[in-house]
Amino acid sequence: MAKFLAELLGCTLPSKGASPMFESKSHSRVGLKSSTKQKEQQWKPPMYSSITPVCFTSPLIEKPIGKESMPQTPPFSAMFDSSGYNRNLYQSAEDSCGGLYYHDNNLLSGSLEALIQHLVPNVDYYPDRTYIFTFLLSSRLFMHPYELMAKVCHLCIEHQRLSDPNSDKNQIRKIAPKILQLLTEWTETFPYDFRDERMMRNLKDLAHRIASGEETYRKNVQQMIQCLIRKLAALTQYEEVLAKISSTSTDRLTVLKTKPQSIQRDIITVCSDPYTLAQQLTHIELERLNYIGPEEFVQAFVQKDPLDNDKSCYSERKKTRNLEAYVEWFNRLSYLVATEICMPVKKKHRARMIEYFIDVARECFNIGNFNSLMAIISGMNMSPVSRLKKTWAKVKTAKFDILEHQMDPSSNFYNYRTALRGAAQRSLTAHSSREKIVIPFFSLLIKDIYFLNEGCANRLPNGHVNFEKFWELAKQVSEFMTWKQVECPFERDRKILQYLLTVPVFSEDALYLASYESEGPENHIEKDRWKSLRSSLLGRV
Repeated sequence: MAKFLAELLGCTLPSKGASPMFESKSHSRVGLKSSTKQKEQQWKPPMYSSITPVCFTSPLIEKPIGKESMPQTPPFSAMFDSSGYNRNLYQSAEDSCGGLYYHDNNLLSGSLEALIQHLVPNVDYYPDRTYIFTFLLSSRLFMHPYELMAKVCHLCIEHQRLSDPNSDKNQIRKIAPKILQLLTEWTETFPYDFRDERMMRNLKDLAHRIASGEETYRKNVQQMIQCLIRKLAALTQYEEVLAKISSTSTDRLTVLKTKPQSIQRDIITVCSDPYTLAQQLTHIELERLNYIGPEEFVQAFVQKDPLDNDKSCYSERKKTRNLEAYVEWFNRLSYLVATEICMPVKKKHRARMIEYFIDVARECFNIGNFNSLMAIISGMNMSPVSRLKKTWAKVKTAKFDILEHQMDPSSNFYNYRTALRGAAQRSLTAHSSREKIVIPFFSLLIKDIYFLNEGCANRLPNGHVNFEKFWELAKQVSEFMTWKQVECPFERDRKILQYLLTVPVFSEDALYLASYESEGPENHIEKDRWKSLRSSLLGRV
């Protein structure tokens, strides 16, 4: 995990000569005429206001009140806007409620115990959904999910007297639907937490206490658990498919040694239409996005809680690796693009392949699939491809220049962020499922969340949880949650999908060898490397 993060957080858009996902200091092909740029874009995105994470030191006035009258956290639509955390949603008294500190009715901080108490409903109170999501997302920075579940179960059972056979049945009828709703939101939004047997055991125990004696509740509990089991089974099946694909992957050079290139297929023979290929790439992107749990963004950066003397780091907590698998897909697509370009023997075929991928990338932009777009640009900017000067001389690069300008990393990817805001706005007002698609450049999204996490402490000097930070974190992750739930509107083509996911690709060394075989070395360094690669990979001198 440490190596994965180190590679990921160093990434910018690779320039000519860079490998996917690794930082490059130089960048080419970014000069554009504005008139050309306007023709290429399908929407006019508004200016994007980037969010800079900061630590707030708001004045707080302590004034104890009962939990029933606690200020409610506002909904996402009102609380999270393009400028970040909205601190003036309601105008009411400044409070400190049983260890929770508010300013202008916005929850800023609190002790961990008070925040847990605030999660648990009672007869007169149910936590706002935005609070539930934000706390369940961020609490794993301080404790294991199974520990939180145990505390929630204890509070529900003891405080609401669910364990008392003589307790008021009317009281239980009032509180049971609220507890069931909390459990349902947890299982629907963070289902992967329940891969832990301790979580499932506590869930079933509390659900059984709620359902005993009430047929309606019993049916709802069964429905909740069955839905959860289906989600976990789907995840297991998905992981098995990924493992199978990974285990059967072969280096393209190995295939070429046993199978003449004349009978090798390339991407154009499988899918001659670049628009169709862009649609199939979108299928893969949305499917893989859909399996990433919101907690994986937090788990990737978890450190040891400074107030926790006993627990180790996150190794025990991590139950999935869908986030890493998605980044691996980005790298595979970049290498696939480079392989398809370097493999043809004839210069005109290589030029045709470059123009084909430029059209694919352009359609990805129009769809809103920025992750595939960036992977394709990364593949075409790898050194084995960029050094093919005779090939590039035959390519009409105007469209490629426009795409590179859109994904230019300068000014913290300002152009890309503007286009992303435009796609997000289009999604909100969409009249068709196609217009709803927003697939962000994923590595940059992770990088943003990483710096948000690193830019402000999890705890304040008094030991309280810095909840204002976690509103910001939840804002970024919740937007992703909306995007990942979009269903792909395009028809699936199994043949094309199979090729994209399983066709062997060149390793970096094999790419250089293919590049040198196509257009010979230009200097002594390249010539020495070519000889070395021919010897090691082909057994030739």
